[in-house]
Amino acid sequence: METRMYKIPAKADREVRLKVIPGHFATNHSHINNYIDLTTLKTRQNEAQAAARVLAQYSTYTVVDTIVCLDGCEVIGSYLAEELTNAGIMCMNRHKTIYIVSPELNAGGQIIFRDNMQMMIRDKNVLLLLATATTGKTLEQSLKSIEYYGGRTQGIGAIFSAVQKARSMDVNSIFTQKDIPDYQTYEFHNCPLCKNNQRVDAIVNAFGYSKIE
Repeated sequence: METRMYKIPAKADREVRLKVIPGHFATNHSHINNYIDLTTLKTRQNEAQAAARVLAQYSTYTVVDTIVCLDGCEVIGSYLAEELTNAGIMCMNRHKTIYIVSPELNAGGQIIFRDNMQMMIRDKNVLLLLATATTGKTLEQSLKSIEYYGGRTQGIGAIFSAVQKARSMDVNSIFTQKDIPDYQTYEFHNCPLCKNNQRVDAIVNAFGYSKIE
C-alpha cells in the first residue's frame, strides 16, 4: 500500500510535506479515497517546527491561553505556542505562558477533560489544533466540548482540512482539498467504492492505519 504514496509540499514551506496514499479507507465517520499520513509531521522535530511556523502565519487571533491538541498534535502545538509567543500573541494566564493540552475520549466516544485539566479550559481563550478535518464531525464535537467546559474557542488550525468553516470560524489549514483535487469522503451507506466492490485497504484514525489483509 505504501508504494502508492506520493508527497505534496506546502506552498508556504516545502519542508512541510503531505504524504498521501490513494485507495479505499474506513474512518470512524466515513469512507475516504485518500489516506493522509502525518506521522513524521507530528513526530519529527524539524517537520513539526516547520508546520508550526506555517500555522502561526495564518493566525488572526490576538489572545491564546490554551492550545487544545487533537490527533497527536502535541509536538506541533508546543512549537506553535512558541511561535505565537514570539509573534506577540497575548496570553492571559497567570504564569504568562500558553497551556498545551489534549482531551480524552471516554467509553462513549465523548471528548472530555478530567477535573485536573479543566482549569486550563474554563474561561480560557482556546486555539483548537487538529491533524485533519474531513467530515467536520470531530471538529464540531471538539467545539462543543470546549464550550461545555467553559472555554472560548478563538481559532481553529489544522494540517489538512476538507472543511472551510465551523460555527462561522475559518479553519486555517496548511493543506486543503484543493491540494488533493480527487479527495473524497463518503457516508458508510453511500460509498461508491464499496458499491464497486473495491476492498477496504485499511482502517484509519488519528493514530495511523491498520491494513486489512
